[in-house]
Amino acid sequence: MTAPALAFGPAREMSPFEVMMWRAEAADPRHRSPVLVVELLDSTPDWDRLVAAVDWATRMVPRFRERVREPLGGLGTPYWIGDRAFDLHYHLRRVRVPGDGPGTWTQLAPIAEQLAMTPFDRERPPWEATLVEGLPGGRAALLLKLHHVLTDGMGVVQLLSQLHSRRREHDADKPQPAAPSTEAPDPLAEIEGLVRREAGLLPTAARAAREVLAACTHPRSAARDTVRYVSSAARVLAPPPGGGSDLLRGRGLSWRFVALDVRVGDLRAAGKVVDGSFNDVYLAALLGAFRLYHERSGRPVDPAATLRTSVPVSVRRAGDAAGGNRWAPARLAAPMGVADPAERVRAVGALVRAARGEPALESTDVVAPLLARLPGPVLSLVAGGATAGTELQASTVPGLRHDAFLCGARIERVYPFAPLPGCAAMISAVSHGDTCCVGANLDTAAVTDRDLFADCLRDGFAEVLALHPGAAPPAVLS
Repeated sequence: MTAPALAFGPAREMSPFEVMMWRAEAADPRHRSPVLVVELLDSTPDWDRLVAAVDWATRMVPRFRERVREPLGGLGTPYWIGDRAFDLHYHLRRVRVPGDGPGTWTQLAPIAEQLAMTPFDRERPPWEATLVEGLPGGRAALLLKLHHVLTDGMGVVQLLSQLHSRRREHDADKPQPAAPSTEAPDPLAEIEGLVRREAGLLPTAARAAREVLAACTHPRSAARDTVRYVSSAARVLAPPPGGGSDLLRGRGLSWRFVALDVRVGDLRAAGKVVDGSFNDVYLAALLGAFRLYHERSGRPVDPAATLRTSVPVSVRRAGDAAGGNRWAPARLAAPMGVADPAERVRAVGALVRAARGEPALESTDVVAPLLARLPGPVLSLVAGGATAGTELQASTVPGLRHDAFLCGARIERVYPFAPLPGCAAMISAVSHGDTCCVGANLDTAAVTDRDLFADCLRDGFAEVLALHPGAAPPAVLS
């Protein structure tokens, strides 16, 4: 039956923050921003059925048939335009691993890492999907790679929840939108849009001036609010206090992945023991992993040592459209040196609550329009200065609670691997049923021993899970 497409990513123009991501990586590959989702499947989907399903998905989500247009030699705002040469054959691939390999993750990880490190073709829609066949037990994996300008982690979950089926059988009655229409770039319209946008700065400034004058009728409260906001913005925009780790100082271009399973209920139960949240326990486990990694690398840390950490905070609201990017960074000097897991969870909770309560949490939206106007090389320098001192970025996203299927194959696990914007490690987690699937993306110049870090990550989670006797042990994929 015919039906309208999903309203995923309906904005035509990129937001200023998305412009920054798109242009910074063009000047410096260290700022590339792919998001890779690894779905482990209990069987191998039929290839023809998968091709048809992905074609259907690109009609359900027209953004997947759109590319980014840089207008006027980079002077205007990049916008989305239908790809008149869209070729599904380019975006969807298949590979097969040897049938006698040592293990699922050992065979899959190099393919996933290489896919994530390969730049997008910026003249095509910025996404790719690869079916990996031949995994042990007849299993397979789908690797879905999206540019971060398409959406954030919450948007990815929104997308998959709408596209994946709840049953193995083919649904012959699912909606069938037509392929979206395309258009040729219109340079005259781009010039008109640029002029209109620049002219709009004057009314915006005038409104701001009127608000300032109105505030003068209550000068004391206005002054207090201004000082409070400016102080908050300084904390939000500045790097976390404290010195960086010498062990994690290196930065390079190569990434390595670690995947780990832990039970969602066990993490929640451990948090309840010390009045902490799921996210508090998760971040405390990561900090424990880094403390252990320092110790086992011959670099023991002081009990007061901190790790420069950034935690994306979703600022999505009920009326926001699906897709796009709606988050703000909370920067923390996180308690890496605290060995006691209960104390560490409490300390993390206090820091995160303070960060979420900052009046200027979304102040990046204020400076982003200004930064987005900078040339790519200058923007890359600014972005690098803002993120290079961060050692850990950590995020969690609630995933699907129900069974989901891809062309007859049940999705057993979903592992997220987010980009490294100048930090030593980006560690993300998404819940899938009762399992918290953790994906660690490591800069090999900073975290030089992946196997050691994988052991430390497992033991860091084991530390906090010990708060809940009877918890199942965390498991690193092999």
